[in-house]
Amino acid sequence: MTPVAFDYVAPESIDEVLALLADDAIDTRVIAGGQSLVPMLAFRLAGPDLLIDLNRIPGLAGITAESSGVVRIGAMTRTRDIERSGLVRASQPLLAAGPPHIAHVAIRNRGTIGGSLCHADPAAEFPALAIACGARIETVSATGGRRISASDFFEGVFTTALEEDEIVAAIQFPAWPTARRWAFLEVSRRHGDFALAGCAFWADVESGGVCTAARMVQFGVSDRPLVLDAVETVLIGAVLMDRRTADAAAAAAFDTLDPDTDIHASGLYRKELGATLARRAVLQAAGVDWKAAA
Repeated sequence: MTPVAFDYVAPESIDEVLALLADDAIDTRVIAGGQSLVPMLAFRLAGPDLLIDLNRIPGLAGITAESSGVVRIGAMTRTRDIERSGLVRASQPLLAAGPPHIAHVAIRNRGTIGGSLCHADPAAEFPALAIACGARIETVSATGGRRISASDFFEGVFTTALEEDEIVAAIQFPAWPTARRWAFLEVSRRHGDFALAGCAFWADVESGGVCTAARMVQFGVSDRPLVLDAVETVLIGAVLMDRRTADAAAAAAFDTLDPDTDIHASGLYRKELGATLARRAVLQAAGVDWKAAA
């Protein structure tokens, strides 16, 4: 199919973009890498009056580290740049684990982190990673800016807390403790496909291997990335390397998950897959070979 007719503009400043977005008389959409929006336009799932291209605006891309250890990634930063960044690998290892699973290199060369977060596909990697890492999302509008916790940003399928007159400017990732254990796993029909289920996990462990804090976020199993509080409750105070701990995490995940059935998998399959990924993530973070432990 072909898109409905629309006007196109490529501003060269954020002020121009925000002025256009502030006009309630026009139905506008913002395009970054276009890897999600262009197919939606082609299938007429989106039909704006005006398409605003962000690619000519300076300052919206780049990866920087602050003295506090916070890593700031501009919304227009390409997925491939995050994947190849030594800074991200060294300072945000869980975030660095996600991009190789995202589609294929040609897609990663164009797709942006901001575009992925705003698209809010429940099977996408970046939304789950943002929540797992405790990221804050910087937005700007003609009336000012705000910072939204990633945990509050995603409201449902393709739905976020972003207002119609706002754009995402950057994402802040808090400093990553050097001793933190982590794991990232996903299952898809083919490499590069959207995940049938995926899991982003970290745990802080004190001497003796006792878990003192943890976070597990699964994606592809709900209408948005899902924080598994029940798993975290099971883990805190337990010895992470104990395989019974991983089994308890899997049981808690199974009891929590309630995925829908779709054309790709049944709800029960995803429920069991999410439990399996929870177990594997705990074992991987503990340094145990989950394949040998299967």
